[in-house]
Amino acid sequence: MKKIAIVYWTGTGNTEAMANEILSACKDKADAKLFFSDNFSKDMVDDFDRIAFGCPAMGDEELEEISFEPMFSECEEKLSGKEIALFGSYSWNDGEWMRIWEDRVNKDGAILVNDPVIAYDYPDDKALEDCRNLAENLCK
Repeated sequence: MKKIAIVYWTGTGNTEAMANEILSACKDKADAKLFFSDNFSKDMVDDFDRIAFGCPAMGDEELEEISFEPMFSECEEKLSGKEIALFGSYSWNDGEWMRIWEDRVNKDGAILVNDPVIAYDYPDDKALEDCRNLAENLCK
């Protein structure tokens, strides 16, 4: 059974809802654990087969800068060859932050197990279905 970390930051609960949907869909298929970004570090990356990172768009299409960005930046040095997934929510623009983030992890050498999942504001039925599909690919 794969060991999976689901690491997220949320300000309004939207990305947290996505993280919880992913966790729920992993039940009985993997040993999945949920972490708020303050409680995850680069020292933990090697403890997991796969990691799903979730962060909403903040400011000018960027990752949350106080908790998530510092944690993620530290983890990047260990992402080459690591199987990961990305998810998050946004409420303005067109989701550019996710395209920027996807390019970033590709440059890090990470292997995306699924297309990034984004939700406009609170995840609707389609976004929740996409979270479940992401979880299926994480658990394979």
